[in-house]
Amino acid sequence: MQWQTKLPLIAILRGITPLEVQAHVSALLDAGFDAVEIPLNSPQWQQSIASMVTEFGDKALIGAGTVLKTEQVDELAAMGSKLMVTPNTQPEVIRRAVANGMTVCAGCATASEAFSALDAGAQTLKIFPSSAFGPDYIKALKAVLPPEVPVFAVGGVTPENLHIWLQAGCAGAGLGSDLYRAGQPVSRTSERAKAFVKAYQEAVQ
Repeated sequence: MQWQTKLPLIAILRGITPLEVQAHVSALLDAGFDAVEIPLNSPQWQQSIASMVTEFGDKALIGAGTVLKTEQVDELAAMGSKLMVTPNTQPEVIRRAVANGMTVCAGCATASEAFSALDAGAQTLKIFPSSAFGPDYIKALKAVLPPEVPVFAVGGVTPENLHIWLQAGCAGAGLGSDLYRAGQPVSRTSERAKAFVKAYQEAVQ
């Protein structure tokens, strides 16, 4: 199993609106990002995701986060979403997304949850909230997981500490409020995105 994009960093645009989404996603792609998650607790997420899939679906893995129900997966599949990120381990939701050809990054915290997600077909795992568990926890968890499964740290990852998560065995990270906060200007998104790309490149040299 391999992460599907060149840069294993998922931009999480929680709270983004349809009016501003295009400018922010453009800024992210210009900085080098190629995976974008719009959580379903964002305003009018259907509009934002559908328009970004249409506009950038050939250049980046575009999809949804905070997906909790199979009905939401069906709605996402209908609009061509290719990425599904969950906050929890819900085998039914994972199976439905995999059946629809999506890349699934399943949220988990324990070995039991991680293996349940993998059994359901998840290709990638996210340890959430990573900052609460710490890199040593992830390192220990990685010891029992299949080595080829990409593990992402989500929660509390910054450009300054990204290298610590990568050293712990993470393939990459999901980036929330340290990359994007609802209402921030596009210039801020661009600046933060560049800082994360630089931090990743320096960490893997």
